[in-house]
Amino acid sequence: MTVERAILLVVGLLILASVLLAVYVNLNWLWLTGILGAHLVQASFTGLCPVVMVLKKLGLPQKSGFA
Repeated sequence: MTVERAILLVVGLLILASVLLAVYVNLNWLWLTGILGAHLVQASFTGLCPVVMVLKKLGLPQKSGFA
C-alpha cells in the first residue's frame, strides 16, 4: 500500500464513521465530517497533511505523481 492509497483509506473510513455516528448516536458528529472536508480543501492548496507525514514516517512508499 502506498501513502496515496492509505490517505484515501484513512479519510474515507473517518468520514463513514462520522456519518454513522451522526445517524446512530448524535447529529453533532457531522461536525467531524465538515472538519475533514475543510481539511481536504486546505490540504489541496497547501500540501500540508499531518496524516501523510505519519504515514511517511511509518515507511509507506510514495508514487512520484503524488509527491
